[in-house]
Amino acid sequence: MKPQIYLDTSVISAFFDEDRPDRQALTSQFFDQATSQFELYLSEMTLTEIANTRDETLRTKMQNFTTPFMVLTNTPEVNRLAEDLMQHGAVPPSSLEDAYHIAMAIISGMDYLASWNFKHMVRVKTQKVVSEVTTLKGYHPIDITSPQELIKFATNGGHDYDEPNANPFPLRPPTIPHGNGNNGH
Repeated sequence: MKPQIYLDTSVISAFFDEDRPDRQALTSQFFDQATSQFELYLSEMTLTEIANTRDETLRTKMQNFTTPFMVLTNTPEVNRLAEDLMQHGAVPPSSLEDAYHIAMAIISGMDYLASWNFKHMVRVKTQKVVSEVTTLKGYHPIDITSPQELIKFATNGGHDYDEPNANPFPLRPPTIPHGNGNNGH
């Protein structure tokens, strides 16, 4: 079974974002690899956010682009978990949509949530709180990561470090500082 990835709206919009060509290229590369290596999902929230895009041309492009992806439906359980994530500080109070995306991915049993949202989602604090809440509530843990990291993961045969056969934690002898060890104090 292929790993399952939930896509938030930032990943879809980045595919068309000509103002950020590096991110657009990475997103394009992600979709080139992802379609054969992962099962891709989005939610009703993603489609609603796309439908609310002001630029009609961009909105139409994104809507057309998302038609092949499986759409996850909202449930009361998703809403409850989103509220729990907000209460525990996974995302700021003004970011209910982000909590919803995370909750949807968790409740749906996704392996990964792909996002370019480093402000509220792809960050250490969010990962920590999400891990704590999923453990507390008995849900399957989820990795929240960027498409760029998922490209590395897919390219390296399921390893999330750069060299597929390398030990990610090589043993090295301790580094001993030169001098008397008191740094001049």
